[in-house]
Amino acid sequence: MSEPLKAAFIFIAPEADPAKDRQWVKTPMVHLLAVGVSNYDQAAALAKELVQKEGIGAIELCGGFGTLGTAKIAASVKVPVGVVRFDIHPGLGNASGDTLFV
Repeated sequence: MSEPLKAAFIFIAPEADPAKDRQWVKTPMVHLLAVGVSNYDQAAALAKELVQKEGIGAIELCGGFGTLGTAKIAASVKVPVGVVRFDIHPGLGNASGDTLFV
């Protein structure tokens, strides 16, 4: 059996703290780390750290990341980056992260 995929799900929410707002879910084939951040800059720094220090091989972003935020995170790492798509996110007052964090 091969090693499980180490992946991350990064969600964006006001006042999220990636140092404490995080949790691993481990199955036999996937180890997923869910982490909250409060802005795009924090997400980009976190993505780099997770790839370098945790060996994360894939990142999924929540729907709060707009196209600009997704591009910023994808440019910060050399692993696949996917995104859940909401053009307006209910957790961000029905706004795109692009209108709040760019």
